[in-house]
Amino acid sequence: MSHGRGAARARGPLAAGERVLLVDRKDRRYLVRLVAGSSFQSHAGVVEHDAIIGADDGSEHVARQRDGRTGPGRRFLVLRPTLSDLVLKMPRGAQVIYPKDLGAILMAGDIFPGARVLEAGVGSGALSMTLLGAGADLVGYEIRPDFATRAKANVEDALGAGTGYRVEERDVYDGIDETDLDRVVLDLPEPWRVVGHAADALAPGGILLSYLPTINQTAELRSRLDHGGFGLAETFEVLRRTWHVEGRSVRPDHRMVAHTGFVTTARRISARWHEEQEAVPSEAGLAG
Repeated sequence: MSHGRGAARARGPLAAGERVLLVDRKDRRYLVRLVAGSSFQSHAGVVEHDAIIGADDGSEHVARQRDGRTGPGRRFLVLRPTLSDLVLKMPRGAQVIYPKDLGAILMAGDIFPGARVLEAGVGSGALSMTLLGAGADLVGYEIRPDFATRAKANVEDALGAGTGYRVEERDVYDGIDETDLDRVVLDLPEPWRVVGHAADALAPGGILLSYLPTINQTAELRSRLDHGGFGLAETFEVLRRTWHVEGRSVRPDHRMVAHTGFVTTARRISARWHEEQEAVPSEAGLAG
């Protein structure tokens, strides 16, 4: 595998070729790539790219109306987008994993710089760019050529061309060629079909992580993990609730991002430990 680290985050004045986030007074957000001589047009008017190029990150710009006038509310804040902004705004072919889950996946999967990671089901590349940003040495398996192409384009747009990101157009259900992996990360509808392959490909103590939308799929995976050379399995979901804070008005927001998916992790353990654990009566059985 190539050793990917991702491109360094840009600093200093905004430059042509960069993507920026335009935010209006109503918090509507637009992802725009700066091109000399071009302009961004919306209901609020026109913002010239040349006025933004060379300006500071976080600066404010006034949109002009087509008749040349400006007025209240026709202003945009211009920022370099965060990874979360890119994930939510980037072109996609598949449903992306939400930022609230991406952060939890990094921690639950213990992704570290130089970790040798296989990701299967790369989709639009949101998880790929998160793993690469954390310093993983990443290869992806993706069965759909259109998704593979989109993921590679999104990753290059976000992190640059020097990540060493490699995507193979192949079906992980048929097997894994890589060996001595630190992590196997799955975003697939039937991850239980990969458990045996992952057990062979992972180094001792390595982690399998799966992201699934339903608890029925998760239960199927957990059952397979219990008899597939894995232990210390854990499943969780992340619920994110923001708050409205304005003067003395402090309350939870009316809307929240609740269930999006279940994250399951398990460690590759020795066969002997697994056999001995199966021979020990469970606490539920002892209680009965």
